[in-house]
Amino acid sequence: MARILVIEDDDQMRGMLRQTLERSGYEVIDAPDGKVGMNLYSEKRVDLIITDVVMPEKDGIETIMELRRGSPAVKIIAISGGGRIGPEDHLLVAKGLGAQYTFIKPFELKELLKAVSALLSEGENL
Repeated sequence: MARILVIEDDDQMRGMLRQTLERSGYEVIDAPDGKVGMNLYSEKRVDLIITDVVMPEKDGIETIMELRRGSPAVKIIAISGGGRIGPEDHLLVAKGLGAQYTFIKPFELKELLKAVSALLSEGENL
Protein backbone atom coordinates (compact mmCIF):
# COMPACT_ATOMS: atom_id res chain seq x y z
CA MET A 1 0.00 0.00 0.00
CA ALA A 2 1.40 3.38 -0.99
CA ARG A 3 2.00 5.91 1.78
CA ILE A 4 1.19 9.57 1.14
CA LEU A 5 2.27 12.54 3.24
CA VAL A 6 -0.26 15.40 3.19
CA ILE A 7 1.08 18.78 4.34
CA GLU A 8 -1.78 21.25 4.73
CA ASP A 9 -2.40 23.95 7.34
CA ASP A 10 -6.20 24.01 6.96
CA ASP A 11 -7.58 21.30 9.27
CA GLN A 12 -10.74 20.78 7.23
CA MET A 13 -8.88 20.44 3.91
CA ARG A 14 -6.26 18.15 5.49
CA GLY A 15 -9.01 15.93 6.91
CA MET A 16 -10.86 15.80 3.58
CA LEU A 17 -7.66 14.86 1.72
CA ARG A 18 -6.86 12.18 4.30
CA GLN A 19 -10.35 10.69 4.10
CA THR A 20 -10.42 10.74 0.28
CA LEU A 21 -7.00 9.13 -0.05
CA GLU A 22 -7.68 6.50 2.62
CA ARG A 23 -10.97 5.57 0.94
CA SER A 24 -8.97 5.08 -2.25
CA GLY A 25 -6.71 2.57 -0.51
CA TYR A 26 -3.71 4.72 0.42
CA GLU A 27 -2.03 4.99 3.80
CA VAL A 28 -1.90 8.65 4.84
CA ILE A 29 0.19 10.59 7.32
CA ASP A 30 -0.38 14.30 7.65
CA ALA A 31 1.17 17.50 8.95
CA PRO A 32 -0.10 21.05 9.58
CA ASP A 33 2.94 22.76 8.06
CA GLY A 34 6.21 22.15 6.24
CA LYS A 35 8.29 21.99 9.41
CA VAL A 36 6.29 19.11 10.87
CA GLY A 37 5.99 17.58 7.40
CA MET A 38 9.75 17.49 6.91
CA ASN A 39 10.20 15.86 10.32
CA LEU A 40 7.68 13.16 9.40
CA TYR A 41 9.31 12.72 5.99
CA SER A 42 12.68 12.08 7.62
CA GLU A 43 11.14 9.49 9.98
CA LYS A 44 8.88 7.56 7.60
CA ARG A 45 9.19 6.33 4.04
CA VAL A 46 6.56 7.90 1.82
CA ASP A 47 5.79 7.35 -1.84
CA LEU A 48 4.24 10.76 -2.55
CA ILE A 49 3.85 14.17 -0.95
CA ILE A 50 0.90 16.52 -1.38
CA THR A 51 1.75 19.96 -0.03
CA ASP A 52 -0.08 23.22 0.28
CA VAL A 53 2.01 26.20 -0.79
CA VAL A 54 0.88 28.99 1.54
CA MET A 55 1.38 27.87 5.17
CA PRO A 56 2.84 29.21 8.42
CA GLU A 57 6.15 27.98 9.87
CA LYS A 58 7.58 26.55 6.64
CA ASP A 59 5.65 27.15 3.44
CA GLY A 60 5.29 24.77 0.53
CA ILE A 61 7.95 26.46 -1.59
CA GLU A 62 10.57 26.04 1.16
CA THR A 63 9.37 22.48 1.72
CA ILE A 64 9.64 21.56 -1.97
CA MET A 65 13.14 23.07 -2.17
CA GLU A 66 14.27 21.09 0.88
CA LEU A 67 12.71 17.89 -0.44
CA ARG A 68 14.41 18.28 -3.82
CA ARG A 69 17.82 18.90 -2.21
CA GLY A 70 17.62 15.75 -0.11
CA SER A 71 15.49 13.51 -2.35
CA PRO A 72 15.57 14.63 -6.00
CA ALA A 73 13.28 11.81 -7.15
CA VAL A 74 10.49 12.35 -4.59
CA LYS A 75 7.03 12.69 -6.12
CA ILE A 76 5.27 15.96 -5.25
CA ILE A 77 1.85 17.48 -5.86
CA ALA A 78 1.42 21.15 -4.88
CA ILE A 79 -1.93 22.75 -4.05
CA SER A 80 -2.79 26.39 -3.39
CA GLY A 81 -5.72 28.65 -2.81
CA GLY A 82 -3.79 31.90 -3.04
CA GLY A 83 -2.15 34.20 -0.57
CA ARG A 84 -0.79 37.66 -1.28
CA ILE A 85 -0.32 36.73 -4.91
CA GLY A 86 -2.71 34.51 -6.85
CA PRO A 87 -2.53 30.71 -6.64
CA GLU A 88 -1.36 30.50 -10.24
CA ASP A 89 1.86 32.34 -9.39
CA HIS A 90 2.56 30.19 -6.34
CA LEU A 91 1.94 27.02 -8.31
CA LEU A 92 4.09 28.17 -11.21
CA VAL A 93 7.01 28.52 -8.76
CA ALA A 94 6.19 25.12 -7.21
CA LYS A 95 6.17 23.52 -10.68
CA GLY A 96 9.49 25.17 -11.51
CA LEU A 97 10.98 23.70 -8.33
CA GLY A 98 9.86 20.19 -9.20
CA ALA A 99 6.22 19.59 -8.29
CA GLN A 100 4.97 17.20 -10.95
CA TYR A 101 1.31 18.28 -10.63
CA THR A 102 -0.32 21.45 -9.29
CA PHE A 103 -3.93 22.17 -8.35
CA ILE A 104 -5.74 25.40 -7.54
CA LYS A 105 -8.18 25.15 -4.61
CA PRO A 106 -10.95 24.25 -4.85
CA PHE A 107 -10.18 21.33 -7.15
CA GLU A 108 -11.94 18.15 -8.19
CA LEU A 109 -10.89 15.29 -5.92
CA LYS A 110 -11.15 12.84 -8.83
CA GLU A 111 -8.54 14.91 -10.71
CA LEU A 112 -6.22 14.81 -7.70
CA LEU A 113 -6.71 11.04 -7.43
CA LYS A 114 -5.83 10.65 -11.12
CA ALA A 115 -2.59 12.57 -10.54
CA VAL A 116 -1.78 10.48 -7.45
CA SER A 117 -2.40 7.26 -9.38
CA ALA A 118 -0.31 8.43 -12.35
CA LEU A 119 2.66 9.40 -10.15
CA LEU A 120 2.55 6.22 -8.08
CA SER A 121 2.37 3.99 -11.15
CA GLU A 122 5.37 5.69 -12.83
CA GLY A 123 7.96 3.58 -11.06
CA GLU A 124 6.04 0.29 -11.29
CA ASN A 125 6.78 -0.32 -14.97
CA LEU A 126 10.55 0.13 -14.74
